[in-house]
Amino acid sequence: MAGIRMTFSEALQLIKEGKQVARQGWNGKGMFLYLLNGQDLQSGLKYGYGEYLGEPAFVSCIVMKTAQNTLAVGWVPSTADLFADDWKVVE
Repeated sequence: MAGIRMTFSEALQLIKEGKQVARQGWNGKGMFLYLLNGQDLQSGLKYGYGEYLGEPAFVSCIVMKTAQNTLAVGWVPSTADLFADDWKVVE
């Protein structure tokens, strides 16, 4: 599917399936999105297993790998991202 353009809805489904996606229209090099599974995070941090009453749990979220080689956890799409049809799978 590399190189095939798609809508945000299609890209979101692929993110949920574990793929990395990006927009052709993004200016930064090497930028892409992926899913951070909350259960994986809990396991890695050894936190959120119900050791005490009311213990919070991690939820899954979208992470953006930025052009500055940082990770933006909890990425939220802009209106332009939602309506764009230039999404693609990153290999």
